Amino acid sequence: MSNADEPGIDRPDTDGDEDDSQERGFFGRIFGAFSNSEDDETEENGSPMRLPPGLLNLRRMRVEDVSIPTVEIVSVPVETDLEELVNVFRESGVTRLPVYEGSLDMPLGMLHLKDLALRHGFGKTSDFDMREMLRPLIYAPPSMPIGVLLQKMQTDRMHMALVIDEYGGVDGLVTIEDLIEQVIGEIEDEHDIEEDKYWTVEKGGSYLAQAKTPLEEFEAEIGMRLVDPEEDEEIDTLGGLVVLLTGRVPIRGEVVPHPSGPEFEIVDADPRRLKRLRVRVPETRDA
Repeated sequence: MSNADEPGIDRPDTDGDEDDSQERGFFGRIFGAFSNSEDDETEENGSPMRLPPGLLNLRRMRVEDVSIPTVEIVSVPVETDLEELVNVFRESGVTRLPVYEGSLDMPLGMLHLKDLALRHGFGKTSDFDMREMLRPLIYAPPSMPIGVLLQKMQTDRMHMALVIDEYGGVDGLVTIEDLIEQVIGEIEDEHDIEEDKYWTVEKGGSYLAQAKTPLEEFEAEIGMRLVDPEEDEEIDTLGGLVVLLTGRVPIRGEVVPHPSGPEFEIVDADPRRLKRLRVRVPETRDA
């Protein structure tokens, strides 16, 4: 297994462009609460300390609880050409890609979209060599507490880690955003649907919807019932409907058909919950 400190992998990391003092202050408060919860869970009067449940996750949750499985990792071999690499970034929507040689069990590092754009995205014609742009990765065991990994990411200024199993193979991937969300809740970015809108209508008539979209409102929008009357009180959201149809939390990219015709494509999800769905109703599926 290659190490993040090996020659040829370590590169100056510019992920810390933000104000370092503000970042240290934010993480310092989190780690301070994490450390206190480890050593002192009772107040002086003997009553239990009441920490926010999110902070307790730093100690209680393991890396394996938040990482995405190997089959969902978007990664590229080091010999990928520039045109194909740009397509992978465009289609996946991610900004960081693990890079490997041979198979994902032989990772070389991580490629940041910003590095690619700065070197090749502004009309520059220099020869393309992915190895020159690789940044190091962190490797973490599945059993590591997420608070420990979060602190290591902040110290090393790295935002992505591969989860390595007992045999040295890649067992998953976790980002710093995945870890922070366990403390402060889901982080919306510029690609997410606006908070006050449950769905948007895309070109072609399909719907890009939040998994938390109220089912009754969406049924009114498409003019179709999606649940039987006896299930109406059990299912409140589109995400709940999809989980009911599959009996599990489907993975990103999976398409779940509904008996009445609509199709639900999983746009964004983690191992515990759905986040965004693309819904194609029968009238617009082929539009």
